[in-house]
Formats: sequence, structure tokens, C-alpha cells
Amino acid sequence: MIKDYSRQKTRLKTFSAEHKTGKPLTLLLTTVCMCFLTLTSITVRAQGGSDKHPVNGTVVDETNQPITGATVRIKHSPNGVGTNINGKFTINVANTDTLQFSYVGYISVDRVVGNRRIIDVALKSNTKNLNDVVVVGYSSKKASQLSSSVSVVSGDKLRDVTSNDVASLLQGKASGVVVSSASGDPTKPAGILIRGSSSISASTSPLIVVDGNIGGTYNASDIESVTLLKDAAATGLYGSRAANGVIIITTKQGKPGQTRIDVSSVVGLSTKTTGNFHLMDSQQLYNYQKTFETVSPSVLNNNTNWFDVAFRRGVTQNQTISVSGGTDKTQYYISANYYDQQGTLIDNNYRNYNIRANITTKLSDKLKLSVLLNTIDNQSTYPTDTLLRDAYLNLPYDPAFNANGTPTDGRTYPGWQGRDKENPLQGLQYDFSNSRSLTTDGDVNLEYSIVNHLTFGTYNRATLLNDTYTQYYDARTKNGAATSGALYIQNDYSNTLLTSNRLHYDNSFGENNLSVLAVGEIQTYNFNNSLLNGKGLPPGSPVMSTATGVISNPSGETDGYNFGKYLGQADYNYAGKYFAVGSFVHEYSSRFGSSNPSGNFFQAGASWILTKENFMQDIKPISFLKLRASYGTTGNAEIGNYAALGLYTINQSANYGGLAGAYPSQKANPNLTWEKIKTADIGLDFGLFKRIDVNFDVYQKTSSALLFNVPLPATSGYSFEYENVGSVRNRGLEINVTSRNLIGAFKWETNFNIAFNRSDVLSLNQGSTMVNPGGDLPVALGHDINDWYMPIWAGVNPANGAPQWEVLSTLNGKSTETVTSSYAAATRQFTGNSASPKFTGGITNTFSYKGFSLSTFFNFVYGNEVYNDSRFYFDNDGLYNSYNAMVPASGWTRWEKPGDIATEPKAVLGGNNNSNALSSRYLENGSYLRLRNATLGYQLPQSWISSLKIRSARIFLSGDNLLTFTKFSGVDPDVSLNSSGITQGTYGSNQGTSIFTYPISRTILLGINVGF
Repeated sequence: MIKDYSRQKTRLKTFSAEHKTGKPLTLLLTTVCMCFLTLTSITVRAQGGSDKHPVNGTVVDETNQPITGATVRIKHSPNGVGTNINGKFTINVANTDTLQFSYVGYISVDRVVGNRRIIDVALKSNTKNLNDVVVVGYSSKKASQLSSSVSVVSGDKLRDVTSNDVASLLQGKASGVVVSSASGDPTKPAGILIRGSSSISASTSPLIVVDGNIGGTYNASDIESVTLLKDAAATGLYGSRAANGVIIITTKQGKPGQTRIDVSSVVGLSTKTTGNFHLMDSQQLYNYQKTFETVSPSVLNNNTNWFDVAFRRGVTQNQTISVSGGTDKTQYYISANYYDQQGTLIDNNYRNYNIRANITTKLSDKLKLSVLLNTIDNQSTYPTDTLLRDAYLNLPYDPAFNANGTPTDGRTYPGWQGRDKENPLQGLQYDFSNSRSLTTDGDVNLEYSIVNHLTFGTYNRATLLNDTYTQYYDARTKNGAATSGALYIQNDYSNTLLTSNRLHYDNSFGENNLSVLAVGEIQTYNFNNSLLNGKGLPPGSPVMSTATGVISNPSGETDGYNFGKYLGQADYNYAGKYFAVGSFVHEYSSRFGSSNPSGNFFQAGASWILTKENFMQDIKPISFLKLRASYGTTGNAEIGNYAALGLYTINQSANYGGLAGAYPSQKANPNLTWEKIKTADIGLDFGLFKRIDVNFDVYQKTSSALLFNVPLPATSGYSFEYENVGSVRNRGLEINVTSRNLIGAFKWETNFNIAFNRSDVLSLNQGSTMVNPGGDLPVALGHDINDWYMPIWAGVNPANGAPQWEVLSTLNGKSTETVTSSYAAATRQFTGNSASPKFTGGITNTFSYKGFSLSTFFNFVYGNEVYNDSRFYFDNDGLYNSYNAMVPASGWTRWEKPGDIATEPKAVLGGNNNSNALSSRYLENGSYLRLRNATLGYQLPQSWISSLKIRSARIFLSGDNLLTFTKFSGVDPDVSLNSSGITQGTYGSNQGTSIFTYPISRTILLGINVGF
């Protein structure tokens, strides 16, 4: 060893001399590396541990069942193996080595080799391991080191609900994350809102990041974990698009060891759920209508339940196969998925084919290549425009089928009673609406170790989308009669290109640990489409070449945006107990005006693990305690791509000399700039008795320079202009509790989360008190952003059954309140209710005994008011007698004679004094508690399946949306909560509004998971 050390000193002297003569930096780096490797080699030989020998063993779980695919690795070395189907392994090690045993969901264990040749290990499960690595921003770190508000949901916990939409899978799983599934249509994704609405008209949806790059596609079956970033310290690195939170999806990767083949098959049946809502049958409607008009008893000859006619029992299936494995050098994960969901509404289907390949390989000791490919072929069919509406409104007096079993035609059927004279089944025979899209994501990532502690990575993605949408109305149907048959075809193409280049330094100096990150990133998006239409198509000929004319000239558009970003971050901790992180982001967006296209954002966070202090060592009940705080700024750029530009419209309506003309359609605003969000968060994480883990967060999020489409006077020549107006503040509290109640042979674990949020409008520009004074959600100064504004319903006049509303007036400086039966005289005012819930959350209980497991998952929403706009049509007091009516909810009564104290006005043919006009009459309690999922499963014993070369096998029975407890009178209280709050006037899309809701499905599924 002395001789080797002398040589090393000689090398150092040589380096010193060469450095003085100005040799290149490369020589310096090479020599330092040689020094380090030589010293390491000397130390190993001095310890007498250089000889390698094989060590065997078995890795099992707490029930003594072998764990297949567990990682056995030499600590501080890349060398490792995986356990086989029987949990066994063999690895070559030295006596001085330490073996590290790990598996997802279990506590890692270290064992010093010494003189042992057999090492058997039993791993203990751990639902929340503070040493687990969490993906945050452009890097990852241990959960215990986080200074920010982050929620992590593992892929296993997502798959209790059957869906290909990550929003639906996340519902109720993380505090502060509100998911609204406002439609049972499988082709429509759910909406996500994180920590309340921070914008008036810009998007409130979070940013999606897949495998470290912004955007991307995924399949639910391939998800390893989902990380939700909520405060500025976590989201800030994403700059402009982090205002609404960030959802990071990490897909599965292969692991060194034996090849694993996993097969999953799930099949189920779905039926509609209608909650407390019921439509009248013929007898009920006849009895009701007789109170205000003359009705012929002949209408009772038919009794059609149009709701049942329009819906069906849908079949859902989800088939997945994956192959994964690899060596220390190369790992791979390849999967294929087929997902097919029939909507419960007739002719509504969602079919998805997905192929993913994730391959990672070490090209050299310094260079690693990752190639990630994902392709999705989606095929969707949509019901006709009127099918859902007709299911609600068609009269039971009208028959759905002729005597020969064919659908009736309301236009020609003698004595048809319904207003719209349409049997949607007749149109379904010929009309169709469908789309097909092919999306391909390709990621090529390279990571290069420049020197010790310093790495460079380039992460590059291309996303290509081709989509075709076709809608056909046959000449034999009501929809196609006016055009003698019509065909509409839209073809879309888009590409998104991203390159993100990152320099990362990570080093430790004694108790000091420092990580520095620098990133340069560019993203571009290009889109174009073409729209064709034709009319006069012969019946049954949905081919454009058969058209004899056009409905409008062919058209198309191009669109695009550019984003560019530079950022830097420093992350420091001392002794693994004091943590600080700070970052700065400069970002450019083509969406903003020439005066302010760029924005600067900063973030800072700190945390302190108190349980690592000496004064906490004797407090045994507290197993973990950490304080967190963060503050920072982010931005919102989610508006139209050309919102700041002056735009012209070119079409034939501006005809000049027989040629298409152009006219101004949008006013330019070169000063338009980012919405800016400032977020402060204080958090507390603690564990009790090593059995209970609690996360507690209090936050304030203030948004300013809000993006809004401001209406302009007609004299300006423009309809609107995008401007930055006002500010909104969100304040909230989030609590997450995980409790391991029983840990013996019979296990019981509970996870509970709850979040409270309040959104207040702090200021508006130009002295305004409301953004949209004519709306029912006007966004008003001093109010919750989603406070309802409309006439207040004052009930029914007992004397004559007339509707009544409140009237506010001021006399001699004193405010008085009276009632009126004149809707025009009623006072529009704030109702004191909001479309935003007071709190939301979920609770999961998991029980297991030997191979059996049972889990139940409830989610809840409380304190929001839903405007049941459907009642305008079928709870209208006689206005629409040619539409069906709803069965009054429990406790509702109809006025019939003087003195009646009733909830429903007197029914009058033609309506009762605008009784169904917009007012708080149709505002209802939207609170609900839903049994979102229950799953009973059985893991087959290893002794049963090992002879079949099967690694694992599990069968399960699962149910989605099994029970809903609510007072809401409509089909479903779950409505959209993440739109802008400005009424859009589209069925089912309004914030807090329920209108002709597509019911969610109750689904029963049987599945099996097999691993080889």
C-alpha cells in the first residue's frame, strides 16, 4: 500500500507541473478521476476484501410468501440482481460488501455480507416510506426532504376504479384536488381543480407532465405513480403553466433481473344511475296535466319510458399485457392495452388501443440513453345531438316502436303528442357521429456524467396527432331532412416539439449536501385542419363524392405557439434535517403582447425535521415531525394563442367584387401579459407511534392581472378585447391522514383526506364591481368567485298559488324587503350560496387477511349549491305541456287551493308568471357522499400456482359508483367545478350547473391479474 501511495504522490506532482504549463482542462479532470479511482482501489485492497464469492438467499414478505422481482444490490454500486419466481437470488460479492434488499411498497433492508454464504431476508410492508423517491419538478428527491406541498398516489391505488382517464382515477385520492365527473359519457374526461379557481376566463386545469417532460400521453395501466405539485416551491419550475398545479405522471420502467410477464383482464357491466330523479309515466303525467288542461284519456294507450329506451347496459373491458426486465446495463418495459367502454347511452362508445415501450440502456459508464415510445389509437362514437335531450323531454304518451318493431317516426306518426315530434331511435338507424385519432409520443433522453457530481441531460419529445371527425345526417331522418342528407368531415393534424436541456450538480461536503439545477427549454406547437361539408347525399351514402352541393365553403385554419424558458435552482440540506430550496424562472410565450412577452418567477422553500434533533429523542410517541414553508410566484398563459394580436376574419360574408373580403374581428392589445400567482404555504408532517402519518397544509394563493375577454361597446367596432383585470385570492386548509389500525395477520389501513378552500375576488379594474353583471356567476368584488347572483325565490303565495320573489328597496335610508309575484320587479342579488364546495375529500379503508383483501373508497363534496337548470323544462308549472314532467322530490307539494302551504306554484297552462325563470328556486344542495369503489380480491397461494410457473395470481370483484347519498333532485350532483364561472350556455358545461346530465354508470367488474 505504501508503494502504491508513493506512486499516487508522483502522479499528483506530475499533474501540478503540467497544470502550471497550461495543459488543457481535460487533463485536470482525467487526473482527478484517476486519483479517486486509485485511492478507492488502495482502500479496498487494504481492507482485504477484494475477493468475490457467490451468496444465495431468499426474499419473502411478512406472510413468508416469496417476493418475485425484489432488487438485491451491492450498496454504493450499480451491481445488482432480481429475485426469481420463488424469491431466490444469487450474487457475487466481497466479504466487505453490504447488500441492500428493496421492493416497491416495502421497507428496504441492508445486510453486511461478512463470512456468510446464505442470506435470507423478510421485508416488511410500508405504505409511506420517507425514503421513497418522489418525482418533483425536473428532478427527484426523498419524501422526507421535501420542502413543498406534494401528494403522491401510487399506480396500485389508482386502479381500484376502472377508467383510462387519470382525472377520474384521482377523484378523492388527494387533498386539495377536486375532480368533477360532470358526465357519464366515456368520451369526455373529468375536470381537475387544484386549490380552487385562480382565474376568471383562462384555463383552470393543471399542467400534465409525463416522464419528466411537459405534455405527453399515457395509458392508465402503465402508470407507476402520480405526483401532484400544489405550492409554488414545487410547481414554480414550470413557470407560466404551473398556476393551476402540476400533475406528474411516471410510467413503469423495467428492473434488472428475470423477465416478468404480467397479464390483466377485466370485464364488467354498466348501468345508468338516476339518483333521486324520476320522470312521470303516462298515468302520473295524465293526472298532473288534468289539473290545468283537458287531456284525452286516449293518451294512456301508450306508456313509454324514454329514459330507459335511450339507455342500455354497457360492457366494459380492459385487457393488458406487459413484459419487463433487463440487466444492469439495459432495462425494458413493453406493454399493450385494449380498453373498450360502451356508454350507457345508445351508440356511445370509447375504444382505445395503446402500445408503450420504455427502454433504458447504459451506452458507457458515463452515458445513459432512454427511449420512450407511446402510441394511442382512439375510436369514439357519439350519440346524436338530440338523443339525451329527448330521453328527458319526450312524452310517455308517444310510442317508441311500431307494431312491427321498427322505430316510429314522430314526424309522420298519427297523433304524436310531443313538441319536437322526434323519436331519436329513428335517427339512430341512419345517422352517426364518430372520430378516430392516432397519437404518437417519442422521447429520446440522454444523460451524460461529465465529471463526478456533474451531469448533463437532454430530454427531447415529439408528439404527433392525426384526427378525423365525421358526422352524417341521413335524408330519411329529422336532422338530415332539411339538407336532403348532410356530411361533415374535419381532419386535424398537430405536432408538439420539446427539447429540455439540463445541467445538474449534486455533491456532499461533510454534513452539507448541495444540488444545483440549470435548465434551458423550448416548446413549439403547430396545428392545422380542414373542414368539408356536403348536402344532397342519397340515403345511406355517407360519402362526400355523392353530395350534390355544399352547406358552406370548405374551410380550415392554422394555429401554433412557442414557449421558451431558462431556470436555475439550488437545493441545500444540512445533516439531513435542515432543508432549503430556491429557484428562478424566466419564460417567454408567443401568446402575449409585444410589450410583455416574458415573465420572471421565483420560488423559495425550507423545512426542518425536528425528530432528528436531540431534544426530540425521548418523545417516543412522535416518530416523525417536520415543518415546511414555501413562497413563490407562478404564471398562467392558458388563453388563446393569438389573444394579444389584432385579427381579421376572411370569408364570403365580407364579399367584395365576388371575392372573399376581410374585416377586423379582434382588437390588438400589445400590453397583454401573464396572469401572476403568488402562493404561500405552511405545512406540518408528523407520524405517531409509527402507525399514523399526518400531513397538514395551510395556504394562500393570490392571482393578479387576471386574463379576461372584456366586452367593448358596439361603437368601437369590436366585440371584445383581452385584458389583464383584477385579482383573486384562494385560502385553504388541507389534511391527509394515513392510519395503520391493525398490523397483525389481519390488517386494516385507513387513508383520509379533506380540503377546505375559499376563493375571493379582491379587485377589478376601472372601478368595476362585477366582471359579468348579466351572468348568474358574475365574479364580483368582495365575493367568492363562484357566488350565485339571481332573483331570490320567496316561495308560493298561499292565497292564489302564484310564485313570489324578493324585492329589496331603500326608503329614508332604511333597507326593506318585500315580495312580489312579478318576475320583472324581483331584485337580482347575491343568494349567499356558492357553486364552490366548502370542503371536499375522500376516505379509503383497506382490510386484508392472508390472501383476502377488501377495500372501500368514498369521496365527498359538501357545501356547494348546484343550479338544476333541467327543471326549467320539466318542472315548469304548465309552461311546456308538450314535454314530460319530473316526479316531485320527497317533501315537495303542489298548490291546489287557497291556504295551501306548498313548495310548487299552481300549474297553469302556458306557465305561471315566469315561475320557471332564473331564480334561486332551482338552486339545490349539491353535497354528496359516494361509495366510489369497493373491491374484494383474493391472492392465490404460491403453493397452488408455483407448479404452473406462475409468479402471482389474483382475482377480484369490483364495483364503481355503487351508492350516492345526496339531497339533490337531479340525476347526479357531481357537476363541473373547474370552468371559468362565466356562463357559456352549453348543456352540461356550465360551472355549477346541471342540465340534461348524462348519468354516471354503476359498474360491476370481474378481473384477474397473473404474473409469470
